Amino acid sequence: MDTPEVSSNLCSKSGYTFPFLSDPKAEVIRRYDLLHVGGGPEKTDISRPAEFLVDATGTVRWVNFTEDIRLRAKSDDMLAAAKAIPQIQN
Repeated sequence: MDTPEVSSNLCSKSGYTFPFLSDPKAEVIRRYDLLHVGGGPEKTDISRPAEFLVDATGTVRWVNFTEDIRLRAKSDDMLAAAKAIPQIQN
């Protein structure tokens, strides 16, 4: 839900080389049912933690949701899920 400026600053400070998306109006967050109303500092709305694996066609193949911001998917679990995605033949 950060503004584009906040996301850009985070990327620069952390050295990330991939794009961060910004959704300050929570439009996409609501669409994916990730809005945590009042879950942030001073009861601000934030997004719930989630990870998605999407195949080359744009199909979501694996999702991990959690209610606890401290819990994230383990890399081994994500790699196993990615390896299980069928390869698309051209």
